[in-house]
Amino acid sequence: MPLVAYGLALGTMNFLYYQALDRLPVGVAVAIEFLGPLAVAVLSSRHPVDFLWVLIAAAGFTLLLPVFSQVRHANLIGALFALGAGGCWALYIVFGQKVGYHLGTQGVALGSVISAVLVLPFGVLHASPNLFTLKVLLPGLAVAVLSTALPYTLEMTALTRLPTRTFGVLMSLEPAVAALSGLIFLGETLTGAQWGAILLVVVASLGATATATPHMPAPVPD
Repeated sequence: MPLVAYGLALGTMNFLYYQALDRLPVGVAVAIEFLGPLAVAVLSSRHPVDFLWVLIAAAGFTLLLPVFSQVRHANLIGALFALGAGGCWALYIVFGQKVGYHLGTQGVALGSVISAVLVLPFGVLHASPNLFTLKVLLPGLAVAVLSTALPYTLEMTALTRLPTRTFGVLMSLEPAVAALSGLIFLGETLTGAQWGAILLVVVASLGATATATPHMPAPVPD
């Protein structure tokens, strides 16, 4: 069932992504995770030039690998978490379009319930008793709204109203925006190689989106 698959992909994606954020800078984590949507864009096209985008993305991923960046081994685990989140992101896009067509933005609410059932036990198991205090719950509620409920609702609306190519172009900028946000708000600095890797991932995504087969999704039912 697409809704169940969508909810499971959403929950697993967020769980793995936050595990990656605990070990990697925001821009690096998002750039690695973005290989999932990039794969969707490449697989939706049948042009020989798509192999070029794969090679460019692979070059960017290589620059981000900790074994080539001489960073702590713990960050290799973070890279694997981000890569897993990227695979879930690909499934989220595929099933999200199907759910959006049948349920519209209600699919986000239902999918979030499914993802919460999946992830909540892990949070409760590893949380301290302070989890259930207002000092933690109120900021947690704000994070839930700003990082999940609102953006995924807007994304679901975009998925079902924009051509795939347009949506892909807009999403392609996400790694660069994430890196800049990490720099501005968190003071995270990246090496020249890491900035270059993020640029390569963005270029590969833009190229794959530009050469993908044009597709206009069906409108969301009223």
